[in-house]
Amino acid sequence: MTLARLAHALETGALDLSYDARVLLIEPKPDADIGALPTRDVTIQQNFKPTFDLFKAMGVTVNTDAKSPADVVHITLPRSRELARGLIAQAEMTAPGGRIIVDGAKTDGIDAMLKFVKARVTIEGQLSKAHGKVFWFDAGTSFQDCALPDPGPAADGWITQPGVFSADGPDPGSFALVDALPKSIKGRVADLGGGWGFLTRHLLDIPGVIHIDMVEADHRAVVCAELNLNDDRVAVHWADATKWGTPGTLDWVVMNPPFHTSRTPDASLGQDFIRSAARLLKPKGSLLMVANRHLPYETTLASSFVQVQELDGDNRFKILQADQPRAPGKPARAKRR
Repeated sequence: MTLARLAHALETGALDLSYDARVLLIEPKPDADIGALPTRDVTIQQNFKPTFDLFKAMGVTVNTDAKSPADVVHITLPRSRELARGLIAQAEMTAPGGRIIVDGAKTDGIDAMLKFVKARVTIEGQLSKAHGKVFWFDAGTSFQDCALPDPGPAADGWITQPGVFSADGPDPGSFALVDALPKSIKGRVADLGGGWGFLTRHLLDIPGVIHIDMVEADHRAVVCAELNLNDDRVAVHWADATKWGTPGTLDWVVMNPPFHTSRTPDASLGQDFIRSAARLLKPKGSLLMVANRHLPYETTLASSFVQVQELDGDNRFKILQADQPRAPGKPARAKRR
């Protein structure tokens, strides 16, 4: 369970948290043990839809941009340095005169963040545990210059924001997929894991496309996508792509699926996206996707579709097309062409 470092600080008495304290947890992990907190007033700020839904189902107050005042703000350190600093600035505004706790793994940059914070304020306490650190300090006004900017133009005028995937501009995999888009794509299309809308906007240039559902789990990216996609044929959904949608309703799914939620690659994420695409497609529907060359998606494609082929690729990426999703329970032997 996460929050182990915070729980350890409370158990040892290094950190005190009263029963009446209003606590805001910013971006906690899905396995965060909320029960370890000795307080009855906990709010969660969470932008990742699957985790948002999990905490909401538990009955915890959860939103994407907490505004209510808090006495204590706990930040689970994100991978993005700019986002982490922006969350500290938000914590100062949310808990004036209160306490800010920053908690993270070494691999996510907790040592560098501690050094950055220490250069501006007095650290009231810290401890190390589970390959990371937790430290805390009193909220003031020392980080307001770090406030997270509103979504704005990045490369080539695309609207992005620090903290979203590929915030500096389109990633190479998406470029590779856009270059390989066949003009035969038509009908109702979904872009699963569409980020801030790069792929969807290029799909709109294909004459046969009549509607696109862009599905993305990161709320910050969704806000950017809505600014990038000004077209009546597009519906932007803040949703978990592995659960979203009505089965058997799409003609095409096009995607550059994620393959990690931390620094460790996890092919099961892309495999879940493939299975979701097969669920959503009509019997003669098609999936087009890009993947890093080393990711083992072919077996999942073969078990989910009748026909599988590699359309294009290089030593970094492969462009894969899969046609005719298999009905549930049908034999999983694919016919390759």
